Amino acid sequence: MSTAVQADPGVERHPAPHQAVRVAADGKFLCAGSERFFIKGVTYGTFAPDAEGYQFPAPDQVAEDFRLMATLGINTVRVYTPPRRDLLDEAARHGLRVMVGLPWSQHVAFLDDSRLRRAIRDELVTSVKALADHPAVLLFALGNEIPAPVVRWHGRVRVERFLRDLYETAKAASPASLFTYVNFPPTEFLDVSFFDVCAFNVYLHREPELRAYLARLQHVAGHKPLLLAEAGADSIREGEGGQAEITAMHIRTAFEEGACGAVAFAWTD
Repeated sequence: MSTAVQADPGVERHPAPHQAVRVAADGKFLCAGSERFFIKGVTYGTFAPDAEGYQFPAPDQVAEDFRLMATLGINTVRVYTPPRRDLLDEAARHGLRVMVGLPWSQHVAFLDDSRLRRAIRDELVTSVKALADHPAVLLFALGNEIPAPVVRWHGRVRVERFLRDLYETAKAASPASLFTYVNFPPTEFLDVSFFDVCAFNVYLHREPELRAYLARLQHVAGHKPLLLAEAGADSIREGEGGQAEITAMHIRTAFEEGACGAVAFAWTD
């Protein structure tokens, strides 16, 4: 990813004490103790699985990536598959927090199979219980962009009920954790206001349109924090300069429009 944020050499980093403070929702924003916490993030992955099926790079590569992220002023890493605790340990060493994505079979007609529904619920709860106590975990994403045709097939109400069930089950397993579902414009009509954070992936490359849509999403979010969970541009189509310019605009605009944070896509680009 082209560098749109420069490191601030005058900022001291004290990851261990800061990481011990759990981030919580505070009205339209997030807080770590008495301090407001703004998500300044980047996505990491997905990666091809290794021989054991683990979808992250080797530990030395993770350590180097996290070191560079911290140097650039990034404080949050969004991943799309459950990490091992050693990756979370590495994040904590660099003062980073992790937005943990928990994927499931959302691209098929999942509500038509009761066994699949139970398996989804059980796997999510298992992952939450395994990771929730780690101080580097910022929040869990219980799904990402259910395709609009799947929502239409099942119907909005049934999908909302299933997502609420996932949220309530995960919240019961870890009451202090933050949970979100990452939505996107084609299914913005879904009512997922029961989640702790309202998260959207948005790729609008013109600033006026982006500002207008973020204002709309603030109404969708209501009294919950709004997170721009993916933003940025493709370096192949836009070139590195264009990618940097668009990504910087996305991040700046998100904060100016009152979001609790923004996550650039993607570190590997």
